[in-house]
Amino acid sequence: MSARAIHSSSEHGTGHGMAGYVLIGILGALAGWMLLGGVRVVNQIERGVVFRFGRARPTPREPGLTLLVPLVDRLKKVNVQIVTMPVPTQEGITRDNVSVQVDAVVYFRVVDPLKAAIEVQNYVFAVEQVAQTSLRSIIGKSELDDLLSNREELHKGLELMIDSPAVGWGIEIERVEIKDVQLPDSMKRSMSRQAEAERERRARVITADGEFQAAAKLADASAIMADTPGALQLRLLQTVVEVAAEKNSTLVMPFPVELLRFFERAGGNDSAAAAAPTRGKAVEQAEPAVTPEAAVVDQAEPAVAPEAAVTALEAVVEPPVAAGKPETVDGAEIPGIAQN
Repeated sequence: MSARAIHSSSEHGTGHGMAGYVLIGILGALAGWMLLGGVRVVNQIERGVVFRFGRARPTPREPGLTLLVPLVDRLKKVNVQIVTMPVPTQEGITRDNVSVQVDAVVYFRVVDPLKAAIEVQNYVFAVEQVAQTSLRSIIGKSELDDLLSNREELHKGLELMIDSPAVGWGIEIERVEIKDVQLPDSMKRSMSRQAEAERERRARVITADGEFQAAAKLADASAIMADTPGALQLRLLQTVVEVAAEKNSTLVMPFPVELLRFFERAGGNDSAAAAAPTRGKAVEQAEPAVTPEAAVVDQAEPAVAPEAAVTALEAVVEPPVAAGKPETVDGAEIPGIAQN
């Protein structure tokens, strides 16, 4: 082999060696860069907030592979899922002075990762504290009936109270619900008595309404039967059939009332017809006949003077007694009276 060939082969080997060194160096630098945190993975449920030299970048990193400058950039991941946070039981007094214990649950999520990472230190703890204070405020402003039956309005008011400060933290309140309302035992007993009284009132009203409707229907039926006597007989026969179905040994048939009424009407007509002529005759017999001559005689008779009547009465009461002569009254002797 000539010297020229040996020289060219040595140069070729040296070139391959340099390329290998360069490649190894690049791979080593890349590995060190990765080890130092130059490459990160952001999950689908997260957003990445990059701080470069301590200053937050305006645009959060989306899910996937993201590149950072080692020793310069720092990545903070923020979860954007809906968080279910229970609110501890809060004790308060309602507007109508009833002591209750109420707990709730809050559903919220991060809509602005940059604000959630910068504006508040721990947004979960901050939302929890706001929820507790808002729940106590709602208890004091509401009545017991609202806490038990009108919860939708309370949920809206509670959501608005929590959402007002949370908007500045990049938090959106999805829903707030009151889970349970615990009452004192005395209040439970009072409510039980109230519910029992209400049910009894409804039962009485329904019973009275049923009796009223039944009475109205019976009145209509009686009016129809009064106009149609045959309907009463049909009803009587139907009652007999129903009673006979009971397999009784003795069946008592009532006397038809309509027949009694018929006899009563017939007897009343006969007695009225018989009494009419007799009554006329008695009237005729009782009336005295007055003739013109009798009227004239009655008018011609002189009236007795009051003085004469008084004199006659005194004579009867105190008769004069004469010695040795019988007593006389108006010149007439009274036999049987002798002188003493």
